[in-house]
Amino acid sequence: MIRHFQYKKICLGRDYLQEHFSDSFSLTEVAKYSCMSQYHFSRVFTNVFGESPNTFVARLRIEKAKKMLITEKFSIGEICESVGYFSIGSFSSLFRKKVGMSPTQYRRKLWSLSSEPLSYPMQSIPLCYAQNLFGLKDHGMKKKR
Repeated sequence: MIRHFQYKKICLGRDYLQEHFSDSFSLTEVAKYSCMSQYHFSRVFTNVFGESPNTFVARLRIEKAKKMLITEKFSIGEICESVGYFSIGSFSSLFRKKVGMSPTQYRRKLWSLSSEPLSYPMQSIPLCYAQNLFGLKDHGMKKKR
């Protein structure tokens, strides 16, 4: 069980990571910002959020890269650098591991689905979100009893 003051500290660190995910950082620096030791911060962060601080940052970077691959015309190298990676090879292999395809394949696939350049294709928006967004109802999809 985590105490309230510890939760507030760990949230400070999480917020710091969210704001600075594209910068290079040290776990010691983030832990110090949270007024905790590096090891305690890492342990509590993983316990509270279900992933390590490094995994959390990698996920944020990949999500930002996915968005940029769809909505920007930057090269893969420029996107790689803007999300905080220095090696295109490391970035591409992590991207492939997390997304299931290379950054180039991801961009081509999503761009081919879109009728408007540099926008998200409708097929990539979850149906439940689109229904709320456009006020659509479940026509003909009643639950069987």
